[in-house]
Formats: sequence, structure tokens, C-alpha cells
Amino acid sequence: MRDRPLRVLIGCERSGIVRRAFAALGHDVWSCDLEHAEDGSNRHIIGDVRGLLHDGWDLLAVMHPPCTRLTNSGVRWLTEPPTNAPDEATAEERAAWHRLDRDTRLRIMWRLLDEGADLFSDCWNAPIPRVAIENPVMHKHAKARIRGYQPFAQSIQPWQFGTDENGPDNVKKRTCLWLRGLPALTPTGTLDGTTARPEVHHATPGPDRKRLRSRFFPGLARAMAEQWGGYAIDQIRRTA
Repeated sequence: MRDRPLRVLIGCERSGIVRRAFAALGHDVWSCDLEHAEDGSNRHIIGDVRGLLHDGWDLLAVMHPPCTRLTNSGVRWLTEPPTNAPDEATAEERAAWHRLDRDTRLRIMWRLLDEGADLFSDCWNAPIPRVAIENPVMHKHAKARIRGYQPFAQSIQPWQFGTDENGPDNVKKRTCLWLRGLPALTPTGTLDGTTARPEVHHATPGPDRKRLRSRFFPGLARAMAEQWGGYAIDQIRRTA
């Protein structure tokens, strides 16, 4: 009996890199983001991923959630608000930021933390049997706000999944994976990290910096599709 394709949702992705990796293996995969897909795919849904979590997926991979407020690198803004308004603030807040007093700006920063934790919580606790969420290391305030929080299952580097020193995967960027119902990934690359580029950390400030820093890696995406997809199919086959 032929295995049916998995129904896979890739949340918070507009590049299509992870979506295309699963699609290459024949799965029924859709990406979702608040913005249009960069590749113009008709298998991309524009909107909040939380509106799709109850649609009967076999696997959810949230690869690029808005994470700035949850990360260790962003915790300092919870005691002293930034000089410039954060991207996640409302248009009205951004316009008025330099006129707002310190306490008001701090309240906004804590609200944005709550919103980021809510998104992570909703995805982590989604009624989907297999969930993977990518995020940097979190600070204690974020962990305390996430429902059913568990430590990340795995920490990896893109170069561990690359085979070409000049290829897109030979990059230094620690990636933490929170996994529920899925195994840790096995590195598939041949590189040792000594030639990995720090380009993600050295991205030039500007309007495209956030997009470039969140862009995913094809070798890592391929490993996710092959290993997690194969694991899910085997699970479904065993329970059929």
C-alpha cells in the first residue's frame, strides 16, 4: 500500500526554502506568513499561522517566528527600553516613540514579550502530533510565559548540513529546536565549521537585515524534510 503524502504546515516562512524541501518529497505542504511568499508560490497562505492550527496537519514546523523579545540578546530592553521603536510596535507607537516616557516604553516592551510568548505557546501546544519550532536561546521571562514550556531539544549549526565551503549552508548561526513528537536531526554535511561564514551576525543594519538574518538554509531544510518526514510516515504506517 502506498504511503499518503504528509500534510505539513511551515509557519512564519516567506522564503519557501523549507516548504520546497518537503514538496520535493511529494508532501502536501503549505507555508504561512503575514507577508507574501518570496517565490510567488500558490501554496503559501498570507495570515496568522494560528488561524490554521486546527486544520488536520500531520506536522507543524515553525521556522522563523518573531523571536526578538524572547531571546537572551533582547532581555536588556525589559529594564531599559531601546532608543528606537521596535519593529513589532504598532504604527502609532513607532510614530510616538521618542515622545513617550520611559515607563510607557517599558510597558510596550513587556507587552511585546507577552505577544511573542503567546505565539510560541499557541504553536507549541497546537493540536498537531508533531511540532518543531526554531528559536534562539530564551531568557527566563520568556520561559515563564510559555505554556507547557520544555527546554529546547537540540542546538545545531547550518554548516553541519552543508557540503560546499562556498555554499549557502556554510554559515555560523546557532539554531535551537524545540521538538514534540519528532526526533533530533542527524547532521548530514561534510564540513567541520572552520570555514563557516559569520555573515548572519555581521549583516548590515537596514530594512532588509531582519529578513536576511531569518533566512533559512537549504541543506538543513532538506534534512528536516527527509528525517522528520520519514519519521512521521513510519509512525503513521505503524498505527495504520
